[in-house]
Amino acid sequence: MIPLRDVIPSRTTPGVTISIIVINVAIYLFGLFLTDRGRDSFILEFGLVPAYFTLVSVFTSMFVHGGLLHLIGNMLFLWIFGDNIEDRLGHGRFIAFYVMCGIAAALAQVALNPNSLIPMVGASGAIAGVMGAYLVLYPHSRILMLFPFPVFLFELPAVVFLGIWFVVQFLNGINQLPVFERDAISGGVAFWAHVSGFVTGVLLVLLMKRPERARVEWWDTIES
Repeated sequence: MIPLRDVIPSRTTPGVTISIIVINVAIYLFGLFLTDRGRDSFILEFGLVPAYFTLVSVFTSMFVHGGLLHLIGNMLFLWIFGDNIEDRLGHGRFIAFYVMCGIAAALAQVALNPNSLIPMVGASGAIAGVMGAYLVLYPHSRILMLFPFPVFLFELPAVVFLGIWFVVQFLNGINQLPVFERDAISGGVAFWAHVSGFVTGVLLVLLMKRPERARVEWWDTIES
């Protein structure tokens, strides 16, 4: 199932969300012009290598992606959910929110495997935070989904889609714990970054949301 869009239009231009998408795409396109060795060096330099942890790499790793599908998936989720969170928090707070979720996600994954030499890249942790915030602010929204084989469209309540997504990430994260599979978290998908980012987003948005930017949606109205 592939999410296509939500049903809530943004009241403001999501300039920060668009800028983050543009930056991520530009960095990926830049990498295409590098040699294979140059691309590997770029990822090692700007990705987050737990064994050589730096705060700078925590930030830069959020804008580096390892493949086209990785990039498309992350940017699609950010486009669907980011505009509404930016609308509710305001542009400045959304920047801080996004970065803090990304940092929390990276720290959680590093804590599980601090000696790993495998670089961690991608915006998934920060975007998971955006999804967590969306669950808090717009649980009754609906997400238009595409089922590819056979092709048909349908809608899911946001609370169902995001709830299922979180449970899947959590269960996969459990399977990655060293007690179950000794070398599982040395590479692959950073599920605990997703889980940590999501939970951080849930908590942060409760502190950072601006009540004056709340909106009355169709589910809050009563028909007479």
